[in-house]
Amino acid sequence: MSKTASTNTATILEIVRMSTEDGPGIRTTVFFKGCTLNCAWCHNPESISIHPQLQWVGSRCIGCKTCLSVCRENALTLSEAGMQINRACCTGCGECAEECPGTALELMGKNWLMDDLVVEVIKDRAYFGTSGGGVTISGGEPTMQAGFASMFLKSLRERGLHTALDTCGQCSRGALEKVLPYAAMVLFDIKLIDPGDHKKFTGHDNRRIMDNLLFVADYIRSHVYPSEMWIRTPIIPGATATSENISGIGQFIASHLGGVVSRWELCAFNNLCRDKYRRLDQPWAFADENLISKSFIDELTETAKHSGANPDIIFATGATRLETLETQEKQESQQEVGGEI
Repeated sequence: MSKTASTNTATILEIVRMSTEDGPGIRTTVFFKGCTLNCAWCHNPESISIHPQLQWVGSRCIGCKTCLSVCRENALTLSEAGMQINRACCTGCGECAEECPGTALELMGKNWLMDDLVVEVIKDRAYFGTSGGGVTISGGEPTMQAGFASMFLKSLRERGLHTALDTCGQCSRGALEKVLPYAAMVLFDIKLIDPGDHKKFTGHDNRRIMDNLLFVADYIRSHVYPSEMWIRTPIIPGATATSENISGIGQFIASHLGGVVSRWELCAFNNLCRDKYRRLDQPWAFADENLISKSFIDELTETAKHSGANPDIIFATGATRLETLETQEKQESQQEVGGEI
């Protein structure tokens, strides 16, 4: 049975509690493993593969080599340079991680049974009620495991919990039709408005994504649930962070998504995932990029507000790079010199 068809088990990357970034109120976000896009800037590279993956956290390693003795595939080598994982051999069985006394080896991705996952997330329902929060399924791309995702949200809805689907939109129409009836809201990414740029940076053009976005908007207009949509745009230097892109997205929202979108978030790039790529033995094209300055985010926010989209729904989120005291003093000095001239 495929992951998409399975309704009893799913591969889950992690469960994040007390989130305030994945929908209204305090939420528990369930991150599904596996993604249909391969974004060059991805902040969660461990979510792209649907298969469990091993990582080594060197600061926790005590050098006991227990992991080497239990690895059936001989996929591990420990030297002064650190742990080398032969990913061509590693099957992701997780036995080494289970036996590691220092918890230096971690298996990213775990198979969950439906009932167990439901029991796990409803532990937080006290926080949902007081904050207007709930449960968000994210990823990766949760519609890759649409059978499980739909029944999971259905089970939560039956228990009176607010539910949200966070999707990149690169999925089949059938997958959306399975999940949408049980989502109270949808968080939908629009990363790049230009199809060529979208393919360059994510591996796919955005034609299916935009078609699905229009489908979801029409679905919301004609059904009780979902009742609203949030649009999220990552602000990535050298990729999405251009006035042309933001203006184009805003024009699309204004022209096609009227009355459906209640929030458009401009999500600032962060570089805290550098170690994730290193632990997965993967290069990252954005490793040397710094946080975007607050002034630049403010500039793009103004562009969004003048794009035709409702300015009241536009918000900038995420950490930004503040001006340093040295830079401020230099600017003040230049202004003083300019004044004297």
